[in-house]
Amino acid sequence: MPRSLTRGTVIGAWFVVLAAVAIAGAFSGVSITLATGALWLVACVVPAAVVLIVWRGAPPPTVAEILHTVDRRD
Repeated sequence: MPRSLTRGTVIGAWFVVLAAVAIAGAFSGVSITLATGALWLVACVVPAAVVLIVWRGAPPPTVAEILHTVDRRD
């Protein structure tokens, strides 16, 4: 995955894609019921929540990494 992508960009793109599919479905005549609305809500929220939970920043440096950078003389 390219490093220029951020969590916000991925989640925003996800919502845009789902909104485009929903709009295309509405224009094509798909009936929108309460169950369909709940399904769309789950389809929008769950993947975004998973991305927020799983996609974390870089892990903190270990003690060995910190000591190695201190011992290095440039």
